[in-house]
Amino acid sequence: MTQVPILDNHIHLQPQGRNVEAVREFQKAGGTHLMLSHMPYDQVQVHSAEDFVLSYDITIGLAERCNRETSVKVFCTVGPYPVLLIPLAEEHGLPKAKEMMMRAMESAAALVREGKAVAIGEVGRPHFPVAEEVMAASNEILSHGMRLCKEVGCAIVIHSESATPETLADLASMADRVGLDRGKVVKHFCAPLVTADENHGVMPSVLASKSAFAEALGKGHRFLLETDFMDDPTRPGAVLGISTVPKRIKTLLTGEKGLQEVAWKISKDNPERVYGIEIE
Repeated sequence: MTQVPILDNHIHLQPQGRNVEAVREFQKAGGTHLMLSHMPYDQVQVHSAEDFVLSYDITIGLAERCNRETSVKVFCTVGPYPVLLIPLAEEHGLPKAKEMMMRAMESAAALVREGKAVAIGEVGRPHFPVAEEVMAASNEILSHGMRLCKEVGCAIVIHSESATPETLADLASMADRVGLDRGKVVKHFCAPLVTADENHGVMPSVLASKSAFAEALGKGHRFLLETDFMDDPTRPGAVLGISTVPKRIKTLLTGEKGLQEVAWKISKDNPERVYGIEIE
């Protein structure tokens, strides 16, 4: 059988972290593809829309370096981390902060058009209680991002409150309102909400714990698998270790033929369909 690709759908790398060495560890464990998600970096303090672009350059640069120095294929997603709306609103007022976040969405979309990123993400709304006007502005920014994804023809990777069927139904409705295919909406850090009545067409990116992986497999194979690896020197292995997804997928490869086909779907068919990429 041809080697099954192994993709971790959501990791972070940091300039002060292990970055390339972490990717080499992933490679040694059997991993072949990574989806590197943008995050705020200590190296760029964001005070303006232009600062987001400088921050995106770090993510793109890390992906390019890993692609040069390892055999792992690293794709990346860029977008304004939703919680940054709060300090920007404190500094500039909410209307101006919302405008900056929307412009940052547009800059992310431009990088997708240029082929430097494959999706907008992780974007969305705060995962903790905030003032009603902040949540309303966050949803406007997210809708703008979804509209841009519709125009560009790319996926959007969502950071939000904990995933429930109700949360995913809300995200699906938002996508419908701007004409974005629900299957292009990826819920990062998702519970194993694999059935259609649980995810409403949104693509769950399931955290690769043993229990969540087992539950997801028991429901089907329409999901992605992620560690949300943080590459944080102060918290090694957070959220999950970089070698976790290869370990999980390998349990399928040593099983019966049907499970090997599921491995193909999780690490090749599903991400190709969502992101419009080729997993070789």
